[in-house]
Amino acid sequence: MISNSITEEILKEIELKYQAINQKTETQLEGLLWSKPITYWDYIQTDALLNLQTQRTTLPDEMVFIMYHQVNELIFKMILWEMNQISYAQNIETDFFTERLMRISRYFDMLTTSFSIMGDGMEVEQYMKFRNTLTPASGFQSAQYRLIEFSSTDLINLIDHRFRETIDRNTPFEFAFEHLYWQAAGKDYHTGKKSFLLEEFERKYKKMFLGHMEEYNTINIWQKFKQLPDADQRNPELIKAMRHYDHTVNITWVMQHLNTAKKYIDQSGKGSGEATGGSDWKKYMHPKYQRRIFFPELWSADELATWGEEK
Repeated sequence: MISNSITEEILKEIELKYQAINQKTETQLEGLLWSKPITYWDYIQTDALLNLQTQRTTLPDEMVFIMYHQVNELIFKMILWEMNQISYAQNIETDFFTERLMRISRYFDMLTTSFSIMGDGMEVEQYMKFRNTLTPASGFQSAQYRLIEFSSTDLINLIDHRFRETIDRNTPFEFAFEHLYWQAAGKDYHTGKKSFLLEEFERKYKKMFLGHMEEYNTINIWQKFKQLPDADQRNPELIKAMRHYDHTVNITWVMQHLNTAKKYIDQSGKGSGEATGGSDWKKYMHPKYQRRIFFPELWSADELATWGEEK
């Protein structure tokens, strides 16, 4: 039994809560009489979640492929949730910064090790059949992953290295967008023609991307780090967390993705060896070609020179 004093204290707190939003407490309390008790399946929305898998073929392993990528997108959403807390924190402290960054890294660590679900969990013959029904869709078209990149670092670090000298912080976002590193996967730079893959991606998300690029221009992870006091920027645990995140996202995770793709697309002896979206996937995915480094100032000259090289 709850004592009367505790009950009265709770009621006072409830009263203050609803007064703050100009609501009648008695109306809210009366509503509790008619509300249903919460269940696990209602809270998690289990039925809705388990009905989001729609196969395009009759091949059983396609279900593995679909669910695996849906799990990836849920993890990406968790990552963006944590990044938002860092970016919008006022007077952020190093302990909070480090702890949230390690949460994000653990999510990417999980994504990295999870590639065995696809790498060892699908029959090559089945994959090479159902993947033909996916053209021209591609994992390239994960919008949340692009938002993660924009939230992580200054745009210059996401620009194709061939064009970085033409871009600075005063460059219009539209121009910078056209020279992001992943544009190379869907654009012929000799003719300027974009692939259908890229055109559809931009038709769906470009406006959102440009807004996010501008929003996070001064509050991305790197900018939040540079806004810390000098002493905090030298904090070894925070630097370790920053480097771990950078390496995990831009080398470890990418290489696991690349090696899984090689197993099915390149080494199976089946199919054309081309990506469903038509990109030059070996160069697009390999970190030594991407040269994508979120926090270059935290790496030595030798580490930068050998970035992504297999040892």
